[in-house]
Amino acid sequence: MKRLLLLRHAKSAWPEGVEDHDRPLGDRGRRDAPRMGAYIASAGLQPDFGLVSSARRTQETWALVEQAFAKPCRSRTVPSIYEAEPAAIRAAIQAAPEESKTLLVIGHNPGFENLAALLAPDGDGDALARLRTKYPTAGLAVIVFDVERWENVAPGTGRLEGFVTPKTLP
Repeated sequence: MKRLLLLRHAKSAWPEGVEDHDRPLGDRGRRDAPRMGAYIASAGLQPDFGLVSSARRTQETWALVEQAFAKPCRSRTVPSIYEAEPAAIRAAIQAAPEESKTLLVIGHNPGFENLAALLAPDGDGDALARLRTKYPTAGLAVIVFDVERWENVAPGTGRLEGFVTPKTLP
């Protein structure tokens, strides 16, 4: 079994004159990212590998999230998932290290929302409804697959186990 954590970057700022790729986290993002990291750790979802978009806001989200983990988590920056379509994100997932059982991917919408719907059309009903309504910044989709290899992750093969947002945390 493989578990995929799709974490949309935390809320970013929109400084004037800054290219999209270089936008930093905003104040809310700097508050929400550590909370989501703490949730991941407390829920027993700590990843053993991370794939992170090359955008500044995803890199900053990763730096704040990983501080909550009890043990270090190896990661790789993957430029191809910056503002990517679902197929490109899925390709990065399929190339993840096979020894990884729980993979965290930090990226962007609408790619994440569309990928989650494509991979996991079934699962927790409440979580599916919330995911289909909105995939906000710092939103986390937890998808499980009954596969042994990441390369076998394909449309319809996952089950949505949960969908958590900063607003749903206590």
